[in-house]
Amino acid sequence: MEPNLSSLAAHLDSEGFDGYLLDADSGDSNQLYLSGFDAPDPFVTVFTGVETRLLVSGLEYGRAKKESRADAVSRLAEYDFRRRVAEYGPKEGRARTIAAFLDDAGVESVLAPERFPLGTADGLREQGGDVTVEERDVLGDIRAVKTAEEVDNVRAAQKANEAAMRAAEDLIRAADVAADGTLVYEGDPLTSERVQQEIEITLLREGCALDETIVACGEHAADPHDRGSGPLLANESIIIDIFPRSKSTKYHADMTRTFVKGEPSAEIREWFELTADAKDAAFDALEPGATGKDVHDAVCDVYENADHATFRSDPTTETGFIHSTGHGVGLDVHEGPRLSSDGEELKPGHVVTIEPGLYDPAVGGVRIEDIAVVTEDGYENFTDYPVELVVD
Repeated sequence: MEPNLSSLAAHLDSEGFDGYLLDADSGDSNQLYLSGFDAPDPFVTVFTGVETRLLVSGLEYGRAKKESRADAVSRLAEYDFRRRVAEYGPKEGRARTIAAFLDDAGVESVLAPERFPLGTADGLREQGGDVTVEERDVLGDIRAVKTAEEVDNVRAAQKANEAAMRAAEDLIRAADVAADGTLVYEGDPLTSERVQQEIEITLLREGCALDETIVACGEHAADPHDRGSGPLLANESIIIDIFPRSKSTKYHADMTRTFVKGEPSAEIREWFELTADAKDAAFDALEPGATGKDVHDAVCDVYENADHATFRSDPTTETGFIHSTGHGVGLDVHEGPRLSSDGEELKPGHVVTIEPGLYDPAVGGVRIEDIAVVTEDGYENFTDYPVELVVD
C-alpha cells in the first residue's frame, strides 16, 4: 500500500518546513504508516515532501531496504555513529548523527508529532536544528481516510473477530448453572479469564492477536473499560469487547456484544432493546458530510428521551451513557475520527465503530458495537454477527 502523502507535502510547504520527522519504533502507527517498515527498535524517518528517507541500525539495514517504502535507506555506520558516541556520549553522538542525516537530505527545519522524543528534539536543537511540534496530527488525518486495501484489511480482521466472539458465546452457552448461580464448564467455574483465553486462542488460529480483551460480568460490566475477572454468573449481563490486530497487516477490528446466560432482569432487557435502538439511530445518521457530533447526538437523543443520563445532558454523571459513540479504527484501535460531542466531518473511507451503552453498578452494563466504513453514499457495516441478548 502506497499512502497518499500529498496533503502532508502541501502542509509542509505552506508552513515553511523542510521535512516531517519521526523517531520511533513501528509500535508508533505513524512511523509504521509513513515508513512501511516494521521494526521493534526506534529508527528515524524523514519525509521531505518529495521523498521518504530512513536511518536505521546495521541490524535492520538489509530488511529495511527490502521491506520499507522508503526512497532511500541509510545506516548509522555511514555517519560514523560509533565514533560520534565515543567522542560526544550517547545523547549528543546520536543527535549529531541524525543532524548529519538530515543535512544530507537537505532538511534544516522539521515538523514533528506532539509525542516526538524530547531528548531527540533537544539534541537536534543543540546542533542548530529547527524542530517544531505540529499543532494537529496531519499524518493521523491522512491515516483516518482509508484506502480500499486498508478497508479490506479491517474487514478481514473483523471476520477473525467474529470467529472469536462465536467461540466465546459458545463457551457460555455450553456452561451449566451451579446452585449459587455461578456458570460452570467441564466441572470448573467459568471465569472471565477462561473466556478471554478462548478468545485469544481462536484469534491466533485466525492470524490475529491482542494484548487484552474485555469479558466483564455484572458489576464489572458497569465500568466500560473493566477487563473483567473471576467467575461469570447466570442472569447477569456479560459484556464481551474484542479488538484484535492482524499479525500480517497490523490493522485492527473492534466489536462488542452483551450476553445473559439465563433470564435477564427486566431492566437489562429494556437497556438492551434501547441500546439496539440507539445503535440503529447512529447508523441512520452515519453518512459522508455528517459529523461525528451528529452521530453522537442521535444516540444521546434516544437515551435522553428514555430518561437516561448522558455526558451530553450531565457531564458529571457516573451512570447512563458515559462515553462517546465511537472512534476510528485502523493501525490503532482508537484513532480518528471521533464520534463524540466534538466529532468532525465524516468522509468516505473513515472506518468507525458505533458502540452505544448503558452502565450502572446496581444493574450492570450493556453495550453493542459494530464497525463500518463511511462510503460515498452512506456506509457499509462490516459486522455480520447477531445482536441477541439471551444465550440458551
